[in-house]
Amino acid sequence: MTQPVNPPRIAGWLLLPLAWLIMTMLTSALVVAMYLSPLFKPELRTTLFSHGGTLLTQWSISLLTAAVVWAYSIWVCWIFCKRSRRLPRHYILWLLMTILLALKTFAFTPVADGKAIQTLLLSLLAAAVFVPYFKRSQRVKQTFIQP
Repeated sequence: MTQPVNPPRIAGWLLLPLAWLIMTMLTSALVVAMYLSPLFKPELRTTLFSHGGTLLTQWSISLLTAAVVWAYSIWVCWIFCKRSRRLPRHYILWLLMTILLALKTFAFTPVADGKAIQTLLLSLLAAAVFVPYFKRSQRVKQTFIQP
C-alpha cells in the first residue's frame, strides 16, 4: 500500500506571488471602501446624485470594477492556499488584469503621471517575473496539483 504524496507546502519563492496577491487584495478592498464612502456622507451623496447621470455612471463603473478586482483577488488567494491546479492559469490572468487596470489608471484617471507610471511599472514588473515562474517552475507544477 502506497502513501498518498502530499504536495510541497507553499514556501520559498512562492511566498512572493502570494504576498503580491494579498497586497493587491487589501488595496482593492480599500478602493472599494473609498468608492462607498460617498454613500455615508450626506454632502458627498448629494453631490454624487445631483450632477446628473454622468458622474453617477462613472462612479458606478469604478465601484463595480474595484469590487470585481477585490472578489477575483479573494478567489485567486483562496485557490492559491488550496493549492489548486487551476491556480497558475488564474494567477496569470489576474496579473494581466492588474496590468489592464494600471493602463486604465494611466490613461483615464486624473492622477499624477508619476504615480500612474509607478503603478504601471510595478504591475509590469510583477507580470514579467511571475508569469515565466508560474509557466516553467517545477516547484509550481509540483505544488499546485489539487483538483
